[in-house]
Amino acid sequence: MPSEGAAMKPFRAFTVIPILLLLCGAFLCAQDSRPIVKTMRIDGPISPAAALYVRRAIGIAEQSKAQALLIHLDTPGGLDDSMRSIIKDIFASEAPVVVYVAPKGARAASAGAIITLAAHVAAMAPGTAIGAAHPVQIGGGGGDPEGERPGQDEVMSQKLEEDAAAYARSIAERRGRNVRWAENAVRRSTSSSATEALKQNVIDLIAESDEELLRRIDGRKVKLDGGTVTLSTRNARIEDIGQSFRERFLGIIGNPNIVLILMTIAIYGIIFELSSPGFGFPGIVGAIALILALFSFAILPVNAAGVVLIVFAAALFIADVFIPEYGILSIGGVISFVIGALILFDTPSPVFRVSIVLIITLAAASFAFVAFAVGAVARARHAKIVTGSEGMVGELAEARTDIDPRGKVFVEGTLWNAVSDSGPIKQGELVRVVGVDGLTLHVRKETLANG
Repeated sequence: MPSEGAAMKPFRAFTVIPILLLLCGAFLCAQDSRPIVKTMRIDGPISPAAALYVRRAIGIAEQSKAQALLIHLDTPGGLDDSMRSIIKDIFASEAPVVVYVAPKGARAASAGAIITLAAHVAAMAPGTAIGAAHPVQIGGGGGDPEGERPGQDEVMSQKLEEDAAAYARSIAERRGRNVRWAENAVRRSTSSSATEALKQNVIDLIAESDEELLRRIDGRKVKLDGGTVTLSTRNARIEDIGQSFRERFLGIIGNPNIVLILMTIAIYGIIFELSSPGFGFPGIVGAIALILALFSFAILPVNAAGVVLIVFAAALFIADVFIPEYGILSIGGVISFVIGALILFDTPSPVFRVSIVLIITLAAASFAFVAFAVGAVARARHAKIVTGSEGMVGELAEARTDIDPRGKVFVEGTLWNAVSDSGPIKQGELVRVVGVDGLTLHVRKETLANG
């Protein structure tokens, strides 16, 4: 008979397993009960893609009841519309937003400085900088030659400055930060290191890492539209919110340099398709590039004059392919292309200007491409026809019947009606095709071949 100890073993197993499962469940619940802090990173220009990213991240932070959304910021600035969109979302957020200028060496310049001021909690890592928020007006000052009244560009620059300064002041006032510094950042392009920004009440604290930042803001009270909340961020579980495919895609095609490249590819595809009709693939690639460029125009501030100049350049390139003018049209196209690219984007932010090096490179490549296309078309016009019935002119054939003056010849595997242009030809003699008239070949006796 089995012993008592052996009989108890199954009972013990069935008892221990549920206890272990309960302990594991309790441990997991303890882990899940920690406060959550969502994080995201803006590492580049403030663009429409960045604005969409922030909006989605705030929505996720609100839905998950996160203690805060931590935005790691490193930006040279960007578009005013995108900046204001981000700030509106921060103000309306039901989750506290912490902007952390990091890592070391990062900056929150121009639009980034105003976004940092708008945060519920503003922090910087050591060795970072903030400021230089002066709006940059494209073009020169252009004042009145006698100095009696400011020029149109100067008036516009003053309007931009006044608007930006008032906006920065209002944000600093709302967050209880240094109003004078905010205004000077706009009017005088004032910049400050992390230490200076802390002393001047521009930011709330300096932290070496995310963990130190979250530990130091634990227990801080922040004001939201729905009331005051107390942050509980010590030992919080940090969950990163990565960019979606759509946001990454918008970030790529929202780059002015990429947009210009897409437009150039579209021009190449159109030229290829028109110079070699029926080839297909270049036209498809060009059409896709053109659609993507047009989509980029919908999310970026585009100057219509720049677009018209680039389209005019494309027309000149195409015309030079079919109406060769010894490169004169292509030279005009290059000039039009360069000017159009320089003024393509209507924004005061230097971040969204096309690289001069890229403009020159694409202009030179376009000129070389058109020159190649012109040469290819010219060679095609003077080349011997090698397809269809006309392609048989000059071919050798064999007379299958006597030709006097009509008969049959065999050429390229086919029997053709033939007419002799050189007198009677006997069956079996070689002839040369000298012309085509519908389905009848004109032939001459090949005296050298028969000799």
